[in-house]
Amino acid sequence: MATEVQNLDENEKKIVNEFCHHLEKSKQLFNGLRDLPQYGHKQWQSYFGRTFDVYTKLWKFQQQHRAILDSKYGLKRWQIGEIASKIGQLYYHYYLRTSETNYLNESFSFYSAIRMRAYYSKASKEERPDLMVKKLRYYARFIVVCLLLKKMKLVRDLVRELAKQIDDYTGTYEPEDHMEWNLVLGEIKAFIEADNLINVVDVDSSSIVLSHRLTPLNTTPLEKGTPVYLTLQEVLIVGNCHEQVKFSELTLDMFRMLQTLEREPQDDLSNQIYDNSPAPGRTPFENGDRTNKRDNPHKYLLYKPTYGQLNTFLASAFKELPPNGAMVLYISADGCPGNQKHTDDAAYDLGGVITNSRREGEEQTKGKKAELYKEMHCLHPGDLYPYTRKPLFLIIDSSNSSAFQNFPNMFGQPLVCLLSPEQVPVTMQDQQLKGNLFTLFLHCPLMAMCCVCNIGDIPITLWDKCQAQVDKFVADASKLFSRARKLDHAYVQFLGDDFLRLLLLRFVFCYIVLILHRGFKGPSYYPASHPSLPTDEILEHPALYKLVLDLATMLEVRGLFAEPGDVDISA
Repeated sequence: MATEVQNLDENEKKIVNEFCHHLEKSKQLFNGLRDLPQYGHKQWQSYFGRTFDVYTKLWKFQQQHRAILDSKYGLKRWQIGEIASKIGQLYYHYYLRTSETNYLNESFSFYSAIRMRAYYSKASKEERPDLMVKKLRYYARFIVVCLLLKKMKLVRDLVRELAKQIDDYTGTYEPEDHMEWNLVLGEIKAFIEADNLINVVDVDSSSIVLSHRLTPLNTTPLEKGTPVYLTLQEVLIVGNCHEQVKFSELTLDMFRMLQTLEREPQDDLSNQIYDNSPAPGRTPFENGDRTNKRDNPHKYLLYKPTYGQLNTFLASAFKELPPNGAMVLYISADGCPGNQKHTDDAAYDLGGVITNSRREGEEQTKGKKAELYKEMHCLHPGDLYPYTRKPLFLIIDSSNSSAFQNFPNMFGQPLVCLLSPEQVPVTMQDQQLKGNLFTLFLHCPLMAMCCVCNIGDIPITLWDKCQAQVDKFVADASKLFSRARKLDHAYVQFLGDDFLRLLLLRFVFCYIVLILHRGFKGPSYYPASHPSLPTDEILEHPALYKLVLDLATMLEVRGLFAEPGDVDISA
């Protein structure tokens, strides 16, 4: 290389040196991203902007001077692929930081170009195992982005290609990490299978992929004149279900809930690779932004956080919450039972949810001494009391959700808790590894209805007809909320936000489906809310009962549901 550089003319030497400078600078900035705090909005902003700037320059520079860089520098296609891959990663991490789904499309455009242009096609011929690992990581990241964009046909193609690449890698190098890559492949396959709970089929029996993000079509309009007090600004999505399928630090419940709290991205990107980037001045948090308002609430995704980590992220979200902003804390986790069932101290003695199983290296306490200690990573209701100083919307999907049933409102701020059933019928317990039922109702009510009725395949024409019935239920329930006289004021405060309104209305749908379903018998099988929703005005309204039973008739499962007069919620 040194000899080649010496033989270059001044212009060629300048081009090669400038490329090397941009390349080195980009690597330094990219590597520095991992040192940025994962929480807060402002700390990382300028750093991301600088990193995007350098990669934009690098990408344009290699495009403009490709001939010289090919012949005089020896630029290989896998090196171009590596640059494109890192830009794809940048956009994906920018999506994670901002929750703006359009950046997923930008990430997809770069990852897709790598595949279409076969940048990594000769990586295996370089006889460098580290290049093969980069290629495998690229596939795993591309699959995550495609999953989030619901491009399921492409996901299946990518999984087949990844399997072949893993075979080539292990066959050629016999590496020590071959078991880890096979585990990754197994996780992806299990995740795809588990997420495909209900198969909606077209007239030719081909499966149809449906998205369940918020769109103008599924946004329930507010009654005219209804005031908007609060908007959802901060979301924490926490996952720690031991048995549940997961991939890339996303459990199925986390995957479903993050989509539920996002608007559908605008798929208006062309097939070319983009040169523009969210540099400073064009990011969602900068003044003069082209959108002027955030499309989606800001989210943190926390997989198995320790108590310390969860508390840090909660404190950051609490601090960043603007005036008239609301925070959602969603937790899908195994229950952590308390020491006593009858106590005056609901803050800690009733247990809570465990966000992280005990980690290696933590001291194990045994015998009688262990009984004196509470589980370190159990989140108790009392741990959340300080955060009720601002509007808090709590969703607990756990086998010990009732620990949060008597949540006190100490500061007079709006506070609502939606709590999952603690039990499911024995016939449905095997399905829990494919995600919890309560979260499924909040994510896609019709899919959850099919699930409790053991419907595996449904024609698209019937699906559309049933979806119209669910939409009517949601619209009618929304009117009942607006007109209810006994409704706690906390609900009134949250009702103006599109996302929170949809969660409340789907909660009501879940409640009515389960109390009418003959397989769910008793309070521990039903969801609960705190403060309680009025039963006569909303939860047990005859018009809503009728809509659910008519839906059951459409699905030809009316026999699974009791008559309204036969329901005994105290059974």
